[in-house]
Amino acid sequence: MASQKPAVASGTPGMMDRFLSTVERAGNKVPHPAIIFFMLIAIVVLLSVFLNLIGWAATYEAIDPATHQVVTQTTTVRSLLSADGIRFMFTSIVPNFQGFGAVGVIIVAMVGVGVAEESGLIATLVRKVVEIAPRSIFTFIVVMLGVVSSFAADAGYLVLVPLGAAAFHSLGRHPLAGLAAAFSGVAAVFLVNLFSTPVDGLLAEMTNDAIRLVDPTKEVTLVGNLYFMIVSSFVMALVCTIITDKMIEPHLGPYEGGVPVEAQEGLTPSQSRGLRWSGWGLLGYLVIIGVLLVPPGAPLRHPETGEILSGSPFMTGLIVQISLLFFTLGFCYGKGAGTIKDLTAAIKMVEKTFSGMASLIFLLLVIAQFVAFFSFTNIATVLAANLADFLETVPLGTASYLVIFVMLVLVVDLLITGAVAKWAIFAPVFIPLFMRLGSDPNLVLAAYRVGDSPANVITPLNVYLGVMVGFAAKYQKDAGIGTIVSLMLPYTVILIILWTALLVAWALLGIPLGPG
Repeated sequence: MASQKPAVASGTPGMMDRFLSTVERAGNKVPHPAIIFFMLIAIVVLLSVFLNLIGWAATYEAIDPATHQVVTQTTTVRSLLSADGIRFMFTSIVPNFQGFGAVGVIIVAMVGVGVAEESGLIATLVRKVVEIAPRSIFTFIVVMLGVVSSFAADAGYLVLVPLGAAAFHSLGRHPLAGLAAAFSGVAAVFLVNLFSTPVDGLLAEMTNDAIRLVDPTKEVTLVGNLYFMIVSSFVMALVCTIITDKMIEPHLGPYEGGVPVEAQEGLTPSQSRGLRWSGWGLLGYLVIIGVLLVPPGAPLRHPETGEILSGSPFMTGLIVQISLLFFTLGFCYGKGAGTIKDLTAAIKMVEKTFSGMASLIFLLLVIAQFVAFFSFTNIATVLAANLADFLETVPLGTASYLVIFVMLVLVVDLLITGAVAKWAIFAPVFIPLFMRLGSDPNLVLAAYRVGDSPANVITPLNVYLGVMVGFAAKYQKDAGIGTIVSLMLPYTVILIILWTALLVAWALLGIPLGPG
């Protein structure tokens, strides 16, 4: 029996499909992200020559890193094709990559996350929660799982989304509504979580690189946005739940498709045993961390002040702790479930994870050069100083600046979906700019999180959009890109409005964005 064509696919799909086909054709002409950064490097080189020739400069107040006093200084744009610039480009490529903090962060984090994912722990946890979740809050659970799945790279897209569709179908609900709910949590609320993730480490490192252009003594921490992230996770998950239950599912109508879906099966004995073993592993890990952190004078406290959060080894080593936690849980699960025989097998899982990171490592190599070359030119500093001088004369408040920035990020996200790649472009310009306007860099990063996520579910340049079409085609034979975008567009529009309002309210009320 042919599957029923849902209501969302009716009406005027022709116009939508033609529009999306145009976007797809344009998107297919966009080169590989690494090529984009090579092109940006070329633009920076030429721009530095031109701006140096016209003598573009800025005079502003900054903090002297030696004396920590506010001084007035003038910065001019330096040409990358000058003798000094050419020498810099030829001699700094390796140091640029070695000093690019994002590289070490992602490699260390993925050691643990890779074992947790490859051992089957992540997939089993997702299935377990979906299996036991009460029906009254089932949609919220699916969305929330999507939000926290950013810990495990592709697991949310490849495991949770099809599982959400199948679970909705097994409950007699429309499977495309389950797909939309899961996809919204995974992608439209991507850059927030209940915990700090490896991506947060990357963003924090790149933010600090930008901060040093203005104040080398200042920095943000991995948890600088944690309070805002936690609240955003719950609030936006609730918003996605309401959109799914009150808009998307009624719009789809009852599902009468003939695509067979097996009833949701419980966990196998080996999977249940693996979860028990991982529970014991979690307990052991927490005991060890507690011993190293809780007692006065513990090694993970600040050696001078005894603080746990501010400047402590516990906070600065959070990426290592996250990696160790996931490695421990993944290894214990694997031993219990029989997916890991010994430590050698776990190392093989790490190697497999790293083998899938080759394109990312190469991209980070290119991004490191772009960031270093851009920093050498002083374009970001001069631009930020001049923009700040201009904006200071414009009768706009913090709220207006934040809204403008969020909208700018949203538009660019339609073309460059990578959160790290975009932040490499935005951070050197907008962090110094907002700092000169008196804003906390953590607030700028929070605004970036808001603008970066909602459009992920509608842009054809998201590589997983095609995967979503494949999942949808299981339940609707003629599903296409237009089907997915039609489903997800309400999430994008409503999320960007409500999330921006939350950010502005947070800033105006002066609520701390995170610890410290």
